[in-house]
Amino acid sequence: MGIARLVLVGLAVSAVVVLIVLGVLSLAGSLGSGAPTASPAPSDAVSSAVASPPPSATPERVPTVLVECLRERCPTVFVKITGGDVLLDREMEFGEQFRSFDPKVDVVLADSAAVRVEVNGAVRSPGKAGERQEFTASR
Repeated sequence: MGIARLVLVGLAVSAVVVLIVLGVLSLAGSLGSGAPTASPAPSDAVSSAVASPPPSATPERVPTVLVECLRERCPTVFVKITGGDVLLDREMEFGEQFRSFDPKVDVVLADSAAVRVEVNGAVRSPGKAGERQEFTASR
């Protein structure tokens, strides 16, 4: 009976160690992916995976809103589904694009002159340098 207890204690300690290691790895992964100093390749992959429409045989759909960074680094761009989930809340890098096909989205631009914005395929006029803009785009 003494050996069985030792085995159970050993298994419990092993389980706790495994859970701690998994927690640390998960935390490190989530902190690393949201860091503003991350390379552009992962952010491009994330924005492409999240924002691009599913492939289909029909011609390309026009997004409700398209935001493209025109500078080396564009200040925070915030896009969320009206009354719902946040789609984008970070700085963008030159040439990076974000597309949303949701029927209604709220957009906040920290510097509206740093980005090119299309709403339903029509280019939205940029603001002055450093001007903050917020608007709702509907399909």
